[in-house]
Amino acid sequence: MAKNRIQFQKGLSLTEFHRQYGTEEHCRQALFQWRWPNGFQCPVCESPQFCMLSNGRYQYNACRRQTSLTSGAIMAGTKLPLTVWFLGIFLLTQSKNASSALELARQLGISYNSAWHLKRKVFQVMKERDDERPLAGPVQIDDAYWGGERRGGKRGRGAPGKTLFLGQSSAPRTVVPCAFA
Repeated sequence: MAKNRIQFQKGLSLTEFHRQYGTEEHCRQALFQWRWPNGFQCPVCESPQFCMLSNGRYQYNACRRQTSLTSGAIMAGTKLPLTVWFLGIFLLTQSKNASSALELARQLGISYNSAWHLKRKVFQVMKERDDERPLAGPVQIDDAYWGGERRGGKRGRGAPGKTLFLGQSSAPRTVVPCAFA
């Protein structure tokens, strides 16, 4: 049986993650490169010259407009360090099963409320990204029924209290459709 290539794809190990994003400065450099891959440039006056202010904001020399590294990003307006944000995103996206906010709070050493907001923002951004790209080509669909145990009642899919869960994803173009009776 062939291996599922997605399941066995090489990911980023925790050691490698800490090597790349273990300090606040590494996180700042990575975020700067992702935000401005072609270099820092003002969207209004298109000037590439800027200075760094003492409060951590960037000011364009020509028009004196200011921006910050996190403005417009999911971590804008929070007091959590970038290292916590990066590690939180890594933990949420690398685990097979979603972590609870309580578990995330324990792993990151932050309050439950901060972990809950971090998780909600990350999942919201992931949802918005998925909504931008609808499924295309062959689509695989599977369903399941979830529900708590009930004693002395009807079993199976028609049992009361069960919730239908439907999952779908784009499949590789080499999928051969088949039906099971």
